Amino acid sequence: MSDGSWRPSADLETLKARHRLLAVLRAFFNARGYLEVETPQLSQSGTVDPNINSLALADGSRYLHSSPEFAMKRLLAAGSGPIYQICRVFREDESGRLHNPEFSLLEWYRPGFDHHALMNEIDSLLCDLQVLPESKSCQRLSYAEAFQQRLDIDPHVADMAQLRGCAEAQGIVLQGELCDKDAWLDLLMAEVIGPGLGLEQPCFIYDYPASQAALSRIRPGDPPVAERFELYWHGVELANGFHELCDAAEQRRRMQADVQKRLAAGLVSPPVDEYFLQALEQGLPDCAGVALGIDRLLMLLLGKSSLPEVLSFDWRRA
Repeated sequence: MSDGSWRPSADLETLKARHRLLAVLRAFFNARGYLEVETPQLSQSGTVDPNINSLALADGSRYLHSSPEFAMKRLLAAGSGPIYQICRVFREDESGRLHNPEFSLLEWYRPGFDHHALMNEIDSLLCDLQVLPESKSCQRLSYAEAFQQRLDIDPHVADMAQLRGCAEAQGIVLQGELCDKDAWLDLLMAEVIGPGLGLEQPCFIYDYPASQAALSRIRPGDPPVAERFELYWHGVELANGFHELCDAAEQRRRMQADVQKRLAAGLVSPPVDEYFLQALEQGLPDCAGVALGIDRLLMLLLGKSSLPEVLSFDWRRA
């Protein structure tokens, strides 16, 4: 006898709202001269980011992509011009109210933009989606300002002992010790700062510590900062964007460092994407790019409380 688990996770009105959202997104980018592209979901390499685990085929010959970023940058290096993609991506061990191992991602790249210009474009997109009033902008806070306003500390100079004390003062109890300063910063951002961001209007956090540059450029200064941003709305992280790193040697160094972090943590490390590194060596145009979670965006637009409510079939029903 059926227990009803064959039924969709989302209701029909939500599925219709997804259809309308996708239409608005495509109209926005098509009107601005972007080319919609498709890239492989399966590749010979997976992510080496220590915080993300790729899903692999049973024989280990291919990995489902966690982002179309590397393939899209290969297109940029080949002269594609501005491009966008709406696709399904996959990440192992991610499920819950705000996570599903399979989810929809909007990713786009604009040559000639830095991260500030790309934030301006996201403002325009949110106006088209009626998240923002016409011609209005999201709130913008530097990473340092966010920590100073909420916790009265400077994240660029605070040491691990200060960050640990700050976490304890916020009632965060951990079993064991975190491995480095960035782990403490990530914990405080996730547990204390992030949930209070974007409650009245969406909020950009930008200029991350250089140690959290990922695939973004580092701007020299005192301190140096990563030209990276994240977008929060109602305490939920919606997007992660970069003024993209174009230096192949530096990118290889970062990826090799990530491999060592994965191995030290006892994690499997997929092969590094050599095609991507070859594209950087050929020459990536000066550009900015961003990935935005469509499911989370739809969830917030509709006032839903969890991702399963906006998915045709969530992980438990797939």
